[in-house]
Amino acid sequence: MTLQFLADGVVMGAMLGLGAIGVTLTYSILRFANFAHGEFITWGAYITLAITAAIAMLAGGTPTFGIFSFGWPILAAGMMAAMLTGALALALDAVLFSRLRQRGSAIVMVMASFGASLALRSFLEFLFTSKPAYFSRDIQMAVPLGMGVRVTPDQIFLVGVTLVIFIAMDRFMALSASGRAMRAVSENPTLARVAGIDVERVIRTTWLAGGALACAAGVMIGITLQIRPFMGFDFLLPLFAAAILGGIGSVQGAIVGGLIVGISEALAVQIVGADYRAAIAFVILIAVLLVRPAGLFGLRQ
Repeated sequence: MTLQFLADGVVMGAMLGLGAIGVTLTYSILRFANFAHGEFITWGAYITLAITAAIAMLAGGTPTFGIFSFGWPILAAGMMAAMLTGALALALDAVLFSRLRQRGSAIVMVMASFGASLALRSFLEFLFTSKPAYFSRDIQMAVPLGMGVRVTPDQIFLVGVTLVIFIAMDRFMALSASGRAMRAVSENPTLARVAGIDVERVIRTTWLAGGALACAAGVMIGITLQIRPFMGFDFLLPLFAAAILGGIGSVQGAIVGGLIVGISEALAVQIVGADYRAAIAFVILIAVLLVRPAGLFGLRQ
């Protein structure tokens, strides 16, 4: 057995961690499991792909950054798509979840998120078909790091971007007024409202941040793997496993949970084969719920 699973697991964990931040914030502040979050990942990737294609038509091509398979068009498209995906999440809340939230039934919101997930995925498949798409079909040569570990330049870059986003998000939650308000609402929304915090504004910020981070995860998946309508759905269980393992409401926990799930899945591929990869996230999820339901960074209630 080589240590290649560590490199593969860290890359996968970075993608899971970004998506899990949105899951954990939504769950802690809105008090329901949003199963449509996986579709934000898919929509973010497809919106980025569409904007990249539009930029390529206007610029006469898609230049790349040296050894990387992508260039400034994808980065610019990704930033625009992050805002649009956040807007999509906000629109879904305005049309659906905000109406149900007034009735105070979490199970109804969970079931509604299932329906929203199906609708978003079907509409996306109608627009782009079910055929896989790619940001680039160029083949990259992996760089040897020693001890049998090889990674591509794209993977190194994307892990670095994840680290930057994680630090920025962590500082935002710890130091900014909006971040402190989000933590207050997460702890006790009623008390936060009495203290003068605009809870509805916090909810809007949560949807925007969750959608933007989901888009970032989708772009990473699209660059390293492929883009297809079911990509977000396939990542949904690992996302929830990472969020629960790290501790609901914890940004640090989401990243750590994502890394643990990603490395565990990569190790399982080497030991038992890829057919059982999807079961690993389920096993981790059940184990956490049985042993420490609050997660690694969560507080026991």
